[in-house]
Amino acid sequence: MADGKAGGTQSGEALLFLTDEQLRKGIEAMFFAYRGFTADPDRILEKYGYGRAHHRAVHFIARAPGTNVNNLLAILGVTKQSLNRVLRTLIEDGLVESRVGVQDKRERHLYLTETGQSLEAELSEAQRARMRVAYRDAGHEAVAGFRRVLEAMMDPDQAAYFHAMSKTLSKKEE
Repeated sequence: MADGKAGGTQSGEALLFLTDEQLRKGIEAMFFAYRGFTADPDRILEKYGYGRAHHRAVHFIARAPGTNVNNLLAILGVTKQSLNRVLRTLIEDGLVESRVGVQDKRERHLYLTETGQSLEAELSEAQRARMRVAYRDAGHEAVAGFRRVLEAMMDPDQAAYFHAMSKTLSKKEE
């Protein structure tokens, strides 16, 4: 496999000959996988009266403590009005803290409170457990291939955020 060949053909070459039906099956698999991936967090969020927008905000605030509202807007790709509604709820419920910027007083920096960190940990563990089982069942090569497919499907701006967050996490783990 080190020579980039799979089964005697270039690994990317075989993908060029996927039929529309094979692609359709892949698309449908993504839809159903997403439903499974979000099902466990949805049940947890329902207990608190939150939705997926709350989950995404909590997730990315946890990944980048102190991120500002504009950065979160860019990552999530939502309107300011939509994000403000979600943040207002999370702040009022004591899950997120908004602090005035030190250098720019107009900026608001976001941090999870202890309660927010607990909810984020519960949500993340539910998804990690599902991913852990799926990855274990699929095997190492499938995991690496799946990640490459996901990254190839990202728009360039989304890929830039993804890679920047990955680098930040790698530095924290060192």
